[in-house]
Amino acid sequence: MAPICRAACIGGGVIGGGWIARFLLAGIDVTVFDPHPEAQRIVGEVIANAERAYGLLTQAPLPPRGRLAFCASLEEAVKDAEWVQESVPERLDLKRSVLAQIDAAAPAGALIGSSTSGLLPSDLQAGLAHSERLFVAHPYNPVYLLPLAEIVGGRATVPDTIERAKAVLDAIGMKGVVIAREIEAFVGDRLLEALWREALWLIKDDICDVETLDDVIRYSFGLRWAQMGLFQTYRIAGGEAGMRHFLAQFGPCLKWPWTRLTDVVNLDDALVEKIGAQSDAQAGGLSIRELERIRDENLVGILQALKAGDGGAGWGAGALLADFEHRLLAGARAPAAADPSGPLELLECRVSPAWIDYNGHMTEHRYLQVFGDTTDALLRLIGVDLAYVEAGHSYYTVETHMRHLDEAHLGETLRTTCQILAMDDKRIHLFHRLFAVAGREGVEREVASAEQMLLHVDVAAGRAGPAPEAVLARLRPIADAHARLAMPEGAGRSVGAKRVAAVAE
Repeated sequence: MAPICRAACIGGGVIGGGWIARFLLAGIDVTVFDPHPEAQRIVGEVIANAERAYGLLTQAPLPPRGRLAFCASLEEAVKDAEWVQESVPERLDLKRSVLAQIDAAAPAGALIGSSTSGLLPSDLQAGLAHSERLFVAHPYNPVYLLPLAEIVGGRATVPDTIERAKAVLDAIGMKGVVIAREIEAFVGDRLLEALWREALWLIKDDICDVETLDDVIRYSFGLRWAQMGLFQTYRIAGGEAGMRHFLAQFGPCLKWPWTRLTDVVNLDDALVEKIGAQSDAQAGGLSIRELERIRDENLVGILQALKAGDGGAGWGAGALLADFEHRLLAGARAPAAADPSGPLELLECRVSPAWIDYNGHMTEHRYLQVFGDTTDALLRLIGVDLAYVEAGHSYYTVETHMRHLDEAHLGETLRTTCQILAMDDKRIHLFHRLFAVAGREGVEREVASAEQMLLHVDVAAGRAGPAPEAVLARLRPIADAHARLAMPEGAGRSVGAKRVAAVAE
């Protein structure tokens, strides 16, 4: 789906690791260079958190995860890249050196983005042979969930570079916001710096502790900012008269001595220790990885809530997520033509960390999700895809009977089969089986089954109706072939009936 297939990430820390995860989960192959001895472990943990978060965030079919490779040199990492993202520490001399190496080794058409949070792109471009392709792509942590990246060009950056960068970010579910003129710290960090400066003074002067300050943000204006930002929030605060009334009413406050924004707090050892101790107490013993997972769950909840806004069209970042999911669904490929002489093999996936419950195995509703995804794959196979649904028709699941036969565990590969038990012009009677594959030996066991009845519906009319001949013509040969198969054990079974011994296959 993305306009690139290969990315390189130079630096795999907090931001670099987030970029790696974002690219991989968008189906892009990623090569990485980071000399840190623990780079592979650190990046692996970030990817695991990202996969867990995506499992919570969306049920849209993500593209197959890209391939990840760690390289022994920067030159090896960037040699085939279409986008190179530099995320090394925030030192101008170091970034210039690294970017010069990237510029010399990357293909001529590769985009080069810097994750700098404040350095001017014109300063980063100095001395590069192909400075026109370098730009700032400043993201926010965690990169794999927060969709914004500030795109800032330098004096040598050409418009085509900016447009190509926006297109790539759009394809991987991000919003590339172009900053019209380069300025130190760009827009986001300038706003954060002002808030941070005032916050440090409030702690220094014992007005509050760090937990109280965070509570003020997260229980009030932080929630407003998540959906509307600053100016639209204040427009509403102006009442029916809008922004002009707000400015007239509160504008004079800017002259009052409320803040110390021009005063820089002295971050001496005593203040650093004070803030550090309060922060330790606030964390309550939770590790950084645990805090990251809590953060991700909260962000997913906010994004999902915003996606449901405006009648389902979404609002703010939720609208961006809704659009990204729509494109994922629209781009979901129909399964390759399967051999109808046996049950169709339509889906293969893995049990992600987000699917695990308090008992340590796959939680109940994820079984239904996997079976639903299997049904969707069958429907795409017979031509009932997103375009078909948008045209006003669909198959609705009107009945499901599911059996839990064994436990699926973290990291196991799951595969499903689908057997059509019966059909007519309105109904499809299905039987799905779910298998888990564990260990290097690939030992497979059946963990669940689901029997479903689907009904073809005219959505606009709100009633059942026959499927068109084009759909039935794809469905009949499969149903005819499956009519010659033995009835699967468990089909037609009622809740509570004794299980029959499995038939050898």
